[in-house]
Amino acid sequence: MRRILVDYARRRQSEKRGGRGQQRVPLDPNLLAAANAPDYADLDDALTRLEALAPRQARIVELRYFAGLTIEEVAEVLGVSPATVNRDWQFAKAWLKTELE
Repeated sequence: MRRILVDYARRRQSEKRGGRGQQRVPLDPNLLAAANAPDYADLDDALTRLEALAPRQARIVELRYFAGLTIEEVAEVLGVSPATVNRDWQFAKAWLKTELE
């Protein structure tokens, strides 16, 4: 699912379709908060960097965000406790938030 979303985002941002080369126009902050749509290409880059630093946390992000698994399901898949998954998930979210801002 991650690859599909990243490929889709990259296609949309291609120069042929006016991708990153276009000038951005700021919108009303209330509208931006409502949209809250991630840039999947930037998210993929950040996840790749996270994977180099903390592979388990990156895997947890993939399983939670892209596959939609619960904490308990991720713990079962990875063979760790739900508490460990929860700690790693909190760390990964904070790290990604910092990287994407």
